[in-house]
Amino acid sequence: MSQRLDYQQQSPAFFKKLIDFSMQADKSTIEPTVRHLVEIRASQINGCAFCLDMHVKQASLHGERPLRLHHLASWRESTLFIPRERAALAWTEVLTQIPPQGVPDDIYERVRTQLSEQEISDLTFIVMSINAWNRVNVAFRPVPGSRDQAFGLDKANLS
Repeated sequence: MSQRLDYQQQSPAFFKKLIDFSMQADKSTIEPTVRHLVEIRASQINGCAFCLDMHVKQASLHGERPLRLHHLASWRESTLFIPRERAALAWTEVLTQIPPQGVPDDIYERVRTQLSEQEISDLTFIVMSINAWNRVNVAFRPVPGSRDQAFGLDKANLS
């Protein structure tokens, strides 16, 4: 597969606004460890190779353990994730693959036991952001790793 078009060049104003929107995650109530897990899991679900590559490298640079990254696709069966992370991953999955009936009450209640109202709201916007990136990158297929140096991801030594 090859990249189709450079959406950053074609729609620079939209690109900048999406960057600005995404950068708010750094100021959110959701800690980086959970944000990385959420971004990776949504990217796995959406089949976004570019984002998956980027967020695995970011998580690695921030000290995430390789085994947890390997277990992320099967987080329900893994013992490596704490209840707060499990709640965030369940929320990510349901918002990424919205079922016809919407968000089930049991998932919402599980999330409410682990996150504050502001954290749930912040997490929702983080999930929205990664899903937007996944969609644009799945549509236009930028090459995974092609922007590593620009983002400082080459330091992850995962090429």
